Amino acid sequence: MADRADVVFVDGVRTPFGRAGEKGQYWNTRADDLVVKAMIELMERNPNVPKDRIDDVAIAATTQQGDQGLTLGRTAALLAGLPKSVPGFAIDRMCAGAMTSVTTLGSGIAFGAYDLAIAGGVEHMGRHPMGFGADPNPRFLSERLVGEDALNMGMTAERIHDRFPALTKERSDRFAMRSQQKTAAAYAAGKLQPDLVPVAIRSESGWGLATQDEGMRPETNMESLATLRTPFRPHGRVSAGNSSPLTDGATASLLASGDAVKEFGLEPKMRMVSFAFAGVEPEIMGIGPVPSTEKALRKAGLTIDDIGLFELNEAFAIQVLSLLDHFGIDDEDPRVNQWGGAIAVGHPLAASGVRLMIQLAAQFQEHPEVRYGLTAMCVGLGQGGSVIWENPHYNKRARKA
Repeated sequence: MADRADVVFVDGVRTPFGRAGEKGQYWNTRADDLVVKAMIELMERNPNVPKDRIDDVAIAATTQQGDQGLTLGRTAALLAGLPKSVPGFAIDRMCAGAMTSVTTLGSGIAFGAYDLAIAGGVEHMGRHPMGFGADPNPRFLSERLVGEDALNMGMTAERIHDRFPALTKERSDRFAMRSQQKTAAAYAAGKLQPDLVPVAIRSESGWGLATQDEGMRPETNMESLATLRTPFRPHGRVSAGNSSPLTDGATASLLASGDAVKEFGLEPKMRMVSFAFAGVEPEIMGIGPVPSTEKALRKAGLTIDDIGLFELNEAFAIQVLSLLDHFGIDDEDPRVNQWGGAIAVGHPLAASGVRLMIQLAAQFQEHPEVRYGLTAMCVGLGQGGSVIWENPHYNKRARKA
């Protein structure tokens, strides 16, 4: 058996993320149109890639119904103008959908089955709220396989606070405030815009263009966060201010083998080193990235000290803090979420994994002194997902910025 092929993240794009619901910018936009728009832009940005050489398309969605149903990878490929010879499929691993799209197709590349593939995700939480129409088996509760809180993500976040009293509401609020500030600074410096795809939108006032994330609140401060309701529990610690908002949006990425990179003259942005998924108690699903990160590090023969940049999904501030505390990383460590995260830009469940990768790839280019980076996220029903990436721009003589 030959050695596994290199798996390269060539490029990634995303739509601006919109607030879910009737007042959100994508209320009148179909979910599949969002991901198709991202895929078209991805191919236009990479004109050296022949469309008929795409070996597979994996598009994730958590609530696979309506305009998010019907084997989304295949329908999106056809709608995006890829040849009918290009196959596709849909993936569901809740919040880690797009991450699983990447690791699944990446595995196919490593095995030698694929040369080029498109992996992404979409979530229109305005049209399709999480779990809408689902019918959980009554045995889950009758046989006490999971607690009643397991399907309420806010309650799972409150339980992490319960388990780790040192992770206070004040720490969560401060992390959330910093996320908003860092995202605002990243926008002001033009860091996020290069990988955003403008989307035509329609509302009662006519046609418009979505060009930036809609949920940002740069004016957030500790005083305002302290006054917010804690809807999941009286006198709780999880509020709308230290959680990601309900969000609509889509992401798409181009993956390639090392040979395909050479054949088509592509410029790698990252190389996949290892990945891992892990399960935890569903009632405290937010700690999932801890065992998945430990597993990914072990598979790669690395330690947490080897990771120079972290892109951690901010489903809830407490969830990120639990990982940082576990690994002895400071709440304000400059390696972590340099441009803010989901608390500010939003978390369209199955799309978010590729957003993390897009931001890490852009940061790799700015930081040649960093060799390895981590994208990690918690996943509903008690899971975590982690992917370790290597920086192709790495230069051990480069000084830390």
